[in-house]
Amino acid sequence: MDRLSIWPRIRALARSYKPRWRFAARVTASGLLGYALAGVLHLPLQGLWMILTAIVVTQASAGGSVRATLQYIIGTVGGAVYGAIIGIVIPHGTPLAEFGVLALAIAPLGFIAAYNPNFRVAPFSAVLVLLLAGQFGEGPFESALIRTSEVALGGLIAVIVSLVIFPEHAQQMRLKAAVSLMRRLGRDLPRLVAGFTGELDPAANSRIQNDIGAAVSEFQQITTEAQHEQMIMLATQPDPGPLSRTMLRLRHDLVIIGRAGIKPLPEPLRSRLGAPLTRVAAAARDFLNDSATALGERNGPPPLGGYEAALSAYTAEVEAVRTEGLTLPLTANEVEPLFALGFTLEQLRQNFIDLQRCVQDYARRPRRRKVQAS
Repeated sequence: MDRLSIWPRIRALARSYKPRWRFAARVTASGLLGYALAGVLHLPLQGLWMILTAIVVTQASAGGSVRATLQYIIGTVGGAVYGAIIGIVIPHGTPLAEFGVLALAIAPLGFIAAYNPNFRVAPFSAVLVLLLAGQFGEGPFESALIRTSEVALGGLIAVIVSLVIFPEHAQQMRLKAAVSLMRRLGRDLPRLVAGFTGELDPAANSRIQNDIGAAVSEFQQITTEAQHEQMIMLATQPDPGPLSRTMLRLRHDLVIIGRAGIKPLPEPLRSRLGAPLTRVAAAARDFLNDSATALGERNGPPPLGGYEAALSAYTAEVEAVRTEGLTLPLTANEVEPLFALGFTLEQLRQNFIDLQRCVQDYARRPRRRKVQAS
């Protein structure tokens, strides 16, 4: 029984490390395939550049491999061509001259790399072209051409391996990240709104905002990989842009709510608006969670009626408070968060409508009910 019971644990452990061992398998396959191809082509240094490129640019998804390959090729071509020009124009037969040529090759490319990450490998490429030119009977331009060709072949190997061996598509990873991000927003939004009716710890507020920001940054990076992946995928996929922009705007809404609610509303407003505001936050949470479920299952978007009804009730209560003159004794600093909150909740409704459209774009099944809009 002990031997039988250990197998489920092993399978569970294997599933928990599934993305890691799959990536390890792809990297290994890229390196070995590059080594085999280098032997067939009889490349110098056993195809070192091609093998290293195939390993370095192999990413977690096919789209990531395409993006890394393009960046690596751009940097390699720029650095190799510049290094070849420097090597031809400036004689460097002595150690001192070679020292000066290396400095002249590295410094400008390092300056460009500081502005454009695509050129991070450019100084490295220029140095290798300068130092290896002549070692195998090659001139600077011939050396640059060979190194660039090896890098292109290495990138091609990485892309093919990412598509064939345990493929992980950036589009699928992106949808999972979007679902996770929407659930995070749904969890954190009521916590931030609670700051208007009670004390919100500044440290907790900062931690919530930082965690959301990190999740949004990760989602945006995967979106970039998905856009590159569309270059090599034959199947038609929805444009990644609208969902990416909508998630970013939702993140901005939570930033404004967190900043405006750093202090609770004055007591005359807090007692009147606390309950309807709590219902608005709960409705927004439910809509985000339902949208996450719909996107994950590739179904049509949920209705927005619950949030709109809660927002209308809250807006009516704010108007009643103003009509009764409860805001007149308050200072501008005390009333300003209330106005900021009202604007943000309305903006949140507009962004929810955009989110409905995005979820519908990814739905596999036909929409059974019309997406609500104002």
